[in-house]
Amino acid sequence: MSLSRREFIGIGSAAAAGMALAPGLRLIDLAQARSPDEAVTSLQRWGLLIDINKCHDCDACVTACHEENGVHGHGRPTTDAQWIRKVTLKDQQTGHVQTLPLMCQHCEEPPCVDVCPTGASFKRADGIVLVDKHICIGCRYCMMACPYKARSFVHEDTTDQKPHAPRGKGTVESCTLCVHRVDAGKIPACVEACNKDGNKAMVFGDLKDRSSDISQQLAAGPSTQLRPDLNLNTGVRYRGI
Repeated sequence: MSLSRREFIGIGSAAAAGMALAPGLRLIDLAQARSPDEAVTSLQRWGLLIDINKCHDCDACVTACHEENGVHGHGRPTTDAQWIRKVTLKDQQTGHVQTLPLMCQHCEEPPCVDVCPTGASFKRADGIVLVDKHICIGCRYCMMACPYKARSFVHEDTTDQKPHAPRGKGTVESCTLCVHRVDAGKIPACVEACNKDGNKAMVFGDLKDRSSDISQQLAAGPSTQLRPDLNLNTGVRYRGI
């Protein structure tokens, strides 16, 4: 019997997933439940609304994200992992300049999940897109598929890892919406930092709950997705672009 490469990798991945792996919390476990007695369901869909008009030229969200998740750079922009980054937009006709935070957009139809040969890239029922580092083979197909360049490849040995954010050399990673905080009933670190800094440019909440702050704000005024032409129905929306 002959197997295609994709079938072979799939079988190997399934077998590896059941083996004893390195100690520490597995992101795949986080996909199963928010707490021992509360399962993640599709009744919720977590998302972000980012108001660019309130987003000042600071890096509070970037710093908070990387400190929360133990992402340490090595001083080389081409290899540093960036779960969130600030992007500058310039209107070529008027010269008007804006900056905005860019991270995984947590698409309803994530291209990164479609192309992953091992199932390491996956989407939870509540819309959060994650990478299981234990079965990621570092092929970087997901990085090529992501239209937002929101994923990073870990080139260097990792140190001082956080139990809630396992990282590893040779794997791909990206924003998790601070899934460990969300499952504990808290808001992502970037949103907390932005609110604490006084900008209040970021709102987090359940997009399916009409009474939530984010849903009411989206209903009250215009917003947009990045690359709406791709029909990915992103969980991150922007205002003021």
